[in-house]
Amino acid sequence: MLHQALLSRFSSQEVAFIQKAIDLLAHVEAQESGRPHGVEVAVNLQGLNVDSATLLAAILSDYRLVSYPIEAEFGSVVASIVQNVAELNALNVYSKEIAAEASQVEILRRMLLSLADDIRAVLIKLAYRLARLKKLAREEPEIRHFIAQETLDLYAPIANRLGIGQLKWELEDYAFRYLNPESYVAIAKDLESKRIHREECIADFIEILAANLKRIRIDAGIKGRPKHIYSIWQKMQRKKLPIQELYDLLAVRVIVNSTAECYEVLGMVHQHWTFIPKEFDDYIANPKNNGYQSLHTVILDRHNNRIEVQIRTQEMHEFAELGVAAHWRYKEGSKQDKATEKSIASLRQLLEETDGETLLANFRTELFSDRVYVLTPAGKLIDLIKGATPLDFAYAIHTDLGHRCRGAKVNGRIVPLTYTLQTGEQVEVLTVNEIAPNPNWIDAKPAYLQTPRAIQKVKLWLNQQGREKHILMGQQLVEKSVQRLGIKGDYLAQLIQHFACVDAEKLWVSLGRGTINERQLNHALKVIAGLNKKVNSPKPAVAGKAHTFEITVAGTNNILTHFAQCCQPDTDDKLIGFITHGHGIAIHKASCDNISQLNEQQRQQLVAVSLRVNKE
Repeated sequence: MLHQALLSRFSSQEVAFIQKAIDLLAHVEAQESGRPHGVEVAVNLQGLNVDSATLLAAILSDYRLVSYPIEAEFGSVVASIVQNVAELNALNVYSKEIAAEASQVEILRRMLLSLADDIRAVLIKLAYRLARLKKLAREEPEIRHFIAQETLDLYAPIANRLGIGQLKWELEDYAFRYLNPESYVAIAKDLESKRIHREECIADFIEILAANLKRIRIDAGIKGRPKHIYSIWQKMQRKKLPIQELYDLLAVRVIVNSTAECYEVLGMVHQHWTFIPKEFDDYIANPKNNGYQSLHTVILDRHNNRIEVQIRTQEMHEFAELGVAAHWRYKEGSKQDKATEKSIASLRQLLEETDGETLLANFRTELFSDRVYVLTPAGKLIDLIKGATPLDFAYAIHTDLGHRCRGAKVNGRIVPLTYTLQTGEQVEVLTVNEIAPNPNWIDAKPAYLQTPRAIQKVKLWLNQQGREKHILMGQQLVEKSVQRLGIKGDYLAQLIQHFACVDAEKLWVSLGRGTINERQLNHALKVIAGLNKKVNSPKPAVAGKAHTFEITVAGTNNILTHFAQCCQPDTDDKLIGFITHGHGIAIHKASCDNISQLNEQQRQQLVAVSLRVNKE
């Protein structure tokens, strides 16, 4: 049951509501089930300093109250949290297949957090899982193993990310006991057999440490720190050492009033005891990603026992134990708030900033709030942006699947391709054999696609298909003109040069798109074939007299130019220049038909030219 001493921090009205919720459950018919009752969940939250709404929601999240009018009796805030907890409890996605792939487990953690509208629902979910573990011994071995493994993969890491050490350690130890009972029992027995020795060593060290702290006038709380069985086992595996050789089974925690005192105590400890430099960590100057702050050092006592000493302020200690549940206690701008902000930043703004007066009322998860997490028919998790459609889902699986997509089912029901996916839904793509994305898919309305990568894939396919279409049209246009004019031979190279194209493909695309029209093509073919009078240079200004030309383009000479063959410009003509791609300036008559038919964009390539004849 809930401890009355822990309820003393609530107002009489809040306590009355909590008691009302407890009494309500007392009158609900008891059911044999492995699922925890609401009071059992609330008990696991008592030490986390949560607000009354969280405690109420934990009690009322009891599965036996599924149809009870909670909002009418306890208010909209509590009802909303209870509903959110129910959604989290309904998340049954974890599987052996997901567990076998680290990336899938990580997506599942994000998925769970994205479902939480209020961070308090996550706290209750973690407490619910702990209560579930406590009742797990009566379940079948297969169920015990599954739930314990899910706890280590999913819930303990979330507790760690939120900085709730108290829940993290309990979740890990209970899960480890079911997963590896032999190792659990062996470590527990070893700890118990040396318990008296450890207590004597710790008591001796604390006595000397307390005397030294009194000498330097620092008021501190000192106590032995229990080591958790799962963390001991992890360290044994990581360092490949038996339990007897682990150094930090002896541990002491020192709680002081300020950060300055943390470092003052550290200096005193290092002065009076030999310390191991490689085991020193300053998590105050360099907090962990979840906001954890403390000084860690390992010393040798007078009997050469290794003792780990942790030094922190009361705020740091409460944050280490309670994580986000302690966040409301610190005013904006405090050092602990900065540690929280570092943690939050690493989790992509998990929590909104709050001040110390609002408790947890404004705590809402924003971690991955711009994401949705859906499943394939095979149970694989897919991470998409918020607002994604079944078509986005298809392209996330494979480009080819997206190109062939023509429909979709969500949770077994046919939906339009513009349907907005929601976290937790299962999506099945309906396809055809033909690879043919619809050009409408890249339109803003209706929004078939939201994912930039998927939109780009469709655009690339459409551009490629359009280019191939234009190439074919250009080839057919050349063949048609050659046949109609009765031209013999291969004039492709001359056409490429005439129109200043990079290669044949560029020529065909220009013809297919209409950049080069059919009349221009026919004229060029006639010129190349010699059917029109071919002029390679302007007519001489004075017959029989040698002369040279000086061509000025936009006021500048010495620019690469050539005379266009289409209009046969002469020295007496009014001229204009056209900037070609890679072949300098083509000089045309200003009255040239080709010039007059240029579109607006092409006319940007026109430049003024002048020609002066130098007679000799």
